[in-house]
Amino acid sequence: MKIAYTMTEGKGDLDRLLADFADKLGARGARTRGIVQINTDCETTHRCDMDVQVLPDGPRIRISQFLGKESSGCRLNPEALEQAVFETGKRMDQEFDVFILNKFGKQESDGRGFRDLVAQALSQGAHVITGINGMNRQNFEDFSGGLATYVAPDPDSLMAWYDADED
Repeated sequence: MKIAYTMTEGKGDLDRLLADFADKLGARGARTRGIVQINTDCETTHRCDMDVQVLPDGPRIRISQFLGKESSGCRLNPEALEQAVFETGKRMDQEFDVFILNKFGKQESDGRGFRDLVAQALSQGAHVITGINGMNRQNFEDFSGGLATYVAPDPDSLMAWYDADED
């Protein structure tokens, strides 16, 4: 089992990092599954729109919902996230090398979201990497049984992790 996580500080940095990693893996011929997040800034109306791209070539799904210009609550649309889970799950019966999850978040911490697909990817022998934030780090460590490796949030470190032989 090869499972890892990475963390960044800047807004949107993690999303760009993992999307670029997926692109580089695809260019090398690696078979990817999972999702990466693409944010679209909405400077004048509200915070960014959050879309996920189902890997490798699935649909792009808007997972954010507009709650009003002054809203500060969670903008995740749970139904849209479940659609992304469904679309990703449809592709899990084909062979793949790596499963990328943009973020092991609250849904996964609560036993929903992509949690079962992460476990499935591991059981199929794929490498798994996810982004996490400080709020969900302990939940992810509990989920991974302490077996996850931290990977520095830079392209070279991610590729070195992917290329390294398992112990």
